[in-house]
Amino acid sequence: MKKLLAIVPMLFVVLVLQAQQLPFRLEELTAPDYIKAVEKSSKTCILPIGVFEKHGPHLPLGTDLYAAREFAIRAAEKEYTVVFPWYYFSQINEAKQQPGTIAYSPELIWKVLQETLDELARNGFDKIIIVNGHGGNNAFLNYFGMAQLSERRSYSLYWFQPTDDPEVMKKAEELTQHDPYNQHAGNEESSVMKALIPEFVHLDRAGQQSGIDQDRLKNLSNVYTGIWWYAKYPNHYSGDGTKANAQAGELLIKSTVDQLVKMIRAVKKDEVTPALQKQFFDESEKPLKTKQ
Repeated sequence: MKKLLAIVPMLFVVLVLQAQQLPFRLEELTAPDYIKAVEKSSKTCILPIGVFEKHGPHLPLGTDLYAAREFAIRAAEKEYTVVFPWYYFSQINEAKQQPGTIAYSPELIWKVLQETLDELARNGFDKIIIVNGHGGNNAFLNYFGMAQLSERRSYSLYWFQPTDDPEVMKKAEELTQHDPYNQHAGNEESSVMKALIPEFVHLDRAGQQSGIDQDRLKNLSNVYTGIWWYAKYPNHYSGDGTKANAQAGELLIKSTVDQLVKMIRAVKKDEVTPALQKQFFDESEKPLKTKQ
């Protein structure tokens, strides 16, 4: 009984300290705490980006949203960074034929993303990290990132781009299967979702549609056309999610989060990118004075 009484005050202190911890989810911060969060994060914010789209017949429409924000949250738990709420203004024209796709115009997604970054900068962040969960954004974000050089910015924009760890991928495959078409709602993504939100994953439906490349543009060589994805995967499903499992998903998640934590720490310390941007913008204003 004496030991129990001695433990109770310690538990109370732990609970109080936990209650006093500064939230890192933007929506949970009060205005006064927001000021503290900006400083504690070294003026660094994560913008997790997803979309609403079909993910085969077995995963939820918000799969990319769940994944991107969960990666950001788990990383922020290890390295304090403010995490923006779910952001779903993405490029998804290639899936407009599928139910549940929310496809905004190219003009709107550009404008909303730019104004979101501008507002985050106006509110104190000078380093913004995009964690993108949607493959359909890749070309868009590459060009958007280059377009940041079109005018002087008060912030630096970084895009997290994780790589596959061969050992982790091997272990995940051993727990599931080799999936030659593993791109969208396939073995890897289905395993991640099985780990994150098992209640919304229906693996019993994963075999109801084909995720095999239909190769319907095989008549063309050395050609790019915007219909390429639809030509390959009209079901908006690439791969086979039938044998996915949570254990493999956790391995994949941990690998991604570990890389993100490392990136956040590097970005916080980064003085090169902001300095180069300043030099670039200064020279851009007077190009004839740029040293040749």
